[in-house]
Amino acid sequence: MYTQLQQRGMDQPPVNVSTLARMKSEREPIACLTAYDASFASLVDHAGADIVLVGDSLGMVVQGYDTTVPVTVDDMIYHSRLVARGLSRAFLVTDMPFMSYTSPDQALENSVRLMQEGAAMMVKLEGGSSQVKIVEYLTRHDIPVCAHIGLKPQSVHKIGGFKVQGRDEGQALQMTEDALALQAAGADIVLLECVPNEVGKAVTGVLDVPVIGIGAGPEVDGQILVLYDALGITQGRMPRFVKNFMVDSQSIPEALGNYVDAVKSRAYPGPEHCFS
Repeated sequence: MYTQLQQRGMDQPPVNVSTLARMKSEREPIACLTAYDASFASLVDHAGADIVLVGDSLGMVVQGYDTTVPVTVDDMIYHSRLVARGLSRAFLVTDMPFMSYTSPDQALENSVRLMQEGAAMMVKLEGGSSQVKIVEYLTRHDIPVCAHIGLKPQSVHKIGGFKVQGRDEGQALQMTEDALALQAAGADIVLLECVPNEVGKAVTGVLDVPVIGIGAGPEVDGQILVLYDALGITQGRMPRFVKNFMVDSQSIPEALGNYVDAVKSRAYPGPEHCFS
């Protein structure tokens, strides 16, 4: 990988788990975006994103489904492999899609495929304390894991839609306990989606691992947006936390750079993007 960096004339080493841990300890915001192909991945990488997520959101923004549920492991491997070809510095995380980690052995088999065939550096799975055994099993086999709590899009039919989570005091406390349990199980990152600012602050404050937020307020360790949302490509009603960075930009590279700069300076998210 370092040889590839030299060939591309880049002097920054690739981001890894240790880099992200250091960024949390030094309170340097972590800028993240999704990507689904090599061309956009290259633009995101050169904009300075620290993490690129191949999200199962591709089911909605690329494949045209209403939810992420129809996305398969083969879909994720295909898009992850494409994105990996466009990256040189950013850390590549790939989603485990719906029902691809219902048992420790199934989770391990599919994680290995995502890493070997899809070139993922870390896998992301949704769920709270119910996923502790899965995370422990993957960790024992040296699989880096990002645990996704808060709004879990794969559970959209169970929870009755895309709704803010953690407004109830008991639910907020359970979320913090789940985050601690997942960290203890070996999760290297926690992704927190669509929760009030205070929940984002509380979870970030009790964890040693980085907390990446999407609609989780300004006091988490990093921010992530769906690429197509950040570029104004997605049509229809947008979630409150989305900002269209193309509005004040003359090109896609400029918009992506503006997003990274806004995350690094903590200008994004603003009050208008947050939940209370």
